[in-house]
Amino acid sequence: MNSAAAWTVLGACRTVLGASVLCVSMLGAAARADDGYLSPTEDRVRLSLGIVEVGSATQLRVDNAAGTAGTNFDAESDLGLDRHDLEPSFAIMVRGGENNRLQFDYFTLDRSATKTLTLGPSAYGDVTLLNGDPVQTQLDMRLLGITYGYSFWHSDWLELAATLSVNDAQASNQIRVDTATRNVYARQDLAGPVPTLGLAATWVVNRHFYLDGGARYVKLAIHHDEGSLGIYELDAVYRFHPNVAIALGFEDVHADLMTRRTGDNDFFRFDFRGPQLLLRVAF
Repeated sequence: MNSAAAWTVLGACRTVLGASVLCVSMLGAAARADDGYLSPTEDRVRLSLGIVEVGSATQLRVDNAAGTAGTNFDAESDLGLDRHDLEPSFAIMVRGGENNRLQFDYFTLDRSATKTLTLGPSAYGDVTLLNGDPVQTQLDMRLLGITYGYSFWHSDWLELAATLSVNDAQASNQIRVDTATRNVYARQDLAGPVPTLGLAATWVVNRHFYLDGGARYVKLAIHHDEGSLGIYELDAVYRFHPNVAIALGFEDVHADLMTRRTGDNDFFRFDFRGPQLLLRVAF
């Protein structure tokens, strides 16, 4: 997420919190209605299953072993990967006491395409792709997050939590040309745990409707490697049963990894964002 979008989100959060303070009396009464609809801030176990309409933007470059700069590829425009996909998402939250909770979430995005190269001679690692090559590309993404949250504000109508996450991010990219006259293959794998700090919030409007959102971000520089990871989500949730709800939301994920060593300046940038539809079961 760029800085302008980040400020927009922060401004929206301040607006929501301001409205919450003005409406505290009404919301508190609604959330405590004695009809089986307990406040979602009291959920002990929460399971969310959903579908995300992913809009992707991916850029990458791989230098060769001798340090010669590789070609900057736009994976969607240059290599033909789909910009839009429907992908499943999964999350489970378990609460321990009033202030502590643990959440697990998982997302995967696998794409493949074959496209005739039109960039002219292009370098990917130690291989050279030629104009007219039918380039087969496979790009797989995995993101598993484990998040601990501590609620520093907890009531029936509003919960605010500071979060610490460990995100296991994995990316695998394969390039192949297989014709009667040429056989080219190269692969790049990136993987590792990435810690993020963040905030999570739940605002209960009434017994049927609440807003749920969070933001996680980190930017790191270790030796000659630099990277950042940002994960942002906002859901509008409607409970049609005390334990079952549907949600319509929006998710935005940005990953950026750069290697700055002599003769090695690889980079991988990935953005996906889009609406999501969730089924949520809570007890």
